[in-house]
Amino acid sequence: MRGRLASIGAEESLLSEGWNLVLTEPDACATPHDIHLSAQFIPAPVPGTVAAALEKAGLFDRENPQALNTRDAWYLTRLFDAEPGEALLRFQGLATVCHVFLNGVEILFSESMFTAHEIPVTLAGGDELALCFRALAHRLGEPGLRARWRPQMITPQGLKNIRTTLLGHMPGWCPEIHAVGPWRPISLVRRSVASVDNVTVRAVLEESGAGRLSVSLHADGEEPVMLLRCAGIEQGFEKIGDRHYSAILKLPQVEAWWPHTHGSPHLYDVTLVLDGAEHSLGKTGFRRVELDHGDDGSDFALLVNGERVFCRGAVWTTADIARLPGERASYEPFLRLAAEAGMNMIRIGGTMAYETPEFFALCDELGLMVWQDFMFANFDYPKNDKAFIGHVHAEVEEFLHGIQLSPSLAVLCGGSEIHQQAAMFGLPSDFWSGPITDEIIPAICQRMRPDVPYVPNSPYGGAMPFSPNAGVTHYYGVGAYMRPLEDARRAEVRFAAESLAFAHVPQQRTLQRHLDVPSVHSPLWKERVPRDRGASWDFEDVRDFYLGLLYDVDPAKLRREDPERYLDLSRAVTGEVLEETFAEWRRKGSTCNGALVWTLQDLLPGPGWGVIDSTGEPKPVWHAMRRAFRPAQAVFTDEGTNGLYVHVINETDKVVALELDVACLREGRQQVASGSRAFNLDPRSVERIACTDLFGGFFDATYAFRFGAPSHDVSVAWLRSAMDGALLAQAFHFPRGRAKAFHDATIEASFLREGDDWFITLVTDRLAQSVHIDVEGYRAEEDWFHLAPGPAKRVKLIAAAGIDRDALPAGEIRSVGGLRRFAL
Repeated sequence: MRGRLASIGAEESLLSEGWNLVLTEPDACATPHDIHLSAQFIPAPVPGTVAAALEKAGLFDRENPQALNTRDAWYLTRLFDAEPGEALLRFQGLATVCHVFLNGVEILFSESMFTAHEIPVTLAGGDELALCFRALAHRLGEPGLRARWRPQMITPQGLKNIRTTLLGHMPGWCPEIHAVGPWRPISLVRRSVASVDNVTVRAVLEESGAGRLSVSLHADGEEPVMLLRCAGIEQGFEKIGDRHYSAILKLPQVEAWWPHTHGSPHLYDVTLVLDGAEHSLGKTGFRRVELDHGDDGSDFALLVNGERVFCRGAVWTTADIARLPGERASYEPFLRLAAEAGMNMIRIGGTMAYETPEFFALCDELGLMVWQDFMFANFDYPKNDKAFIGHVHAEVEEFLHGIQLSPSLAVLCGGSEIHQQAAMFGLPSDFWSGPITDEIIPAICQRMRPDVPYVPNSPYGGAMPFSPNAGVTHYYGVGAYMRPLEDARRAEVRFAAESLAFAHVPQQRTLQRHLDVPSVHSPLWKERVPRDRGASWDFEDVRDFYLGLLYDVDPAKLRREDPERYLDLSRAVTGEVLEETFAEWRRKGSTCNGALVWTLQDLLPGPGWGVIDSTGEPKPVWHAMRRAFRPAQAVFTDEGTNGLYVHVINETDKVVALELDVACLREGRQQVASGSRAFNLDPRSVERIACTDLFGGFFDATYAFRFGAPSHDVSVAWLRSAMDGALLAQAFHFPRGRAKAFHDATIEASFLREGDDWFITLVTDRLAQSVHIDVEGYRAEEDWFHLAPGPAKRVKLIAAAGIDRDALPAGEIRSVGGLRRFAL
């Protein structure tokens, strides 16, 4: 079920072959017959974009893009394989102002990138289909109705009047690659006598644990025999009007769908049996999602199946900035890495673009919840333009219909930073809201997905829309605003739909292959560093602030004198900040119910916001997320003169038997205080333990009292399963800072093969900070981790495609605290 216009029992063929692209001056050709035969015809993929077609032809460089909205783009093909007769042409997405011609006659005019169309046609055989995407540049220069504010980060201002993506129009945020072309599939549909359409499905998990599946549809034909089938149970349809049928199937007991951090994302097949023939309606899951605003109305917590869930993840950008793909293969590498990192929520922000049902199907399978903004961001959108409002209705309805089966859809949000923009311009609260996000969209959401909570805007709530201590915030106190790490507690964050933006440095091999320029000093490097338009600083300056704060170095001097060490510390520091911040937010007693990092993936190779680089390689910070997001977790918090506390987290639905060990080490190796405890931890619970309770007496683990010289430089916690001794989590605390715990450790490493997989085992004589495993052709499953003395650590190596796994791997190991490299 690809959307509202999808039909069952119909013959549908994709029109993906034989397309050519022709670029002309604006309005030079009124119809396809005006295109001169001497024009350059460029083979073009469909679905696809002008950028993708030109790039494939060697005529476009995404790293130095030319404007794509200053010329008309014509897509031309002949339907040689289409039989004559009645049919429907289905267009699932045209970016953006588009005229469609069949045999030279205009059959459709579309002016929204986010609206699908279905046009009845009569084919004669060998028909010519042409699409003209008109140049948007001059249209974007038209201001339209007077706006009450003008956002700085998006150009030009005329974008508020056009239903198109903001990707490509945010200088400093993303490359200026404009979305033009048939970015979603085009198909030819021939209905059968008994075809079915307008299928509506709703899956409900009742508090009793029972499931209820409701389906309504329109069916042609004379009294079709239809059954609804799910989990081995069948229910017949009743006719409730002309061509209108419905069925309600009750499942006495179902396995609920959970985010993968809290349970199993169980899915059920939903099947329509039409006159004896089976037709899949897709897969669905049964779950309840609710918002808890607390007694005072200022909280914001997500309840899934009645359980409070700490949400963590990242904001999605796009799988490819030039192609804007919508197929599973493009989504899957990024979403699998998100799940592997322990994320349980992905947010699609209002500055991006709607993703396809294939995206949500993957999130359904992987147990990733989706926070979905509608594509409205920052602008004061027109509220009295009937045509514009019509586009809003169409895009919201079509999008929701296409993902009506998806249990992963967890939050619907009117848009991004609209309220914030108005508030930051000093406008009173009466100006923040508008009918689109406060009336029109929520009404449609309530009708079509009443099982999904709705938020008018992100951020939202509090004295100011962006106040972190109420509702939803975009928290950059730690991050862009360069506040100390303690601000993560002082801000009393409730839920951060965005947070912790940094210019994350990729792995060195990514830079060598895709950005082989002098790091930091090259103008090309600086072009890849994200920045807020008009700001006197960029996000590399933000990273440097924390580099100086955590490692007691002068970043400017370090990058001049030792650029390699500067890059390694830069790779380590953003992960350290992330782990410290999420330790604060996940501790017992925290006000925070969730936080999403800005962003999941980069758009070009380089030091972008993404925790995954644009090639699909996890950055060092991704490994820190993997540690910070573990469902079974141990974290330290420094409570000053109250001492050092360890918080143990169990998000699973089962009691777990645990063993906790804590040791304070001098010179990174000699135990000066230690203690342990074995205990059972209840499901969905957090336990806070004072380290002095483990030690059996006073010990200044935080070095708060400062009685004499410090006795240790690091504290380490080990959390193990009492059942099999498996290490579940580790935590580290540096009472005098990380630089005071740098040791030139000796690391012994060796390879071990089990089956088709290679592992590496590591042993150190003392603490080694941010150990990096660099093996050609492989990615270490764990990387940039602290290695404490004790039992050997084993790390799996994940082979890249095409690697000869029979050959002994080779590489090296280093740590940011050591001076040596260890060859493998």
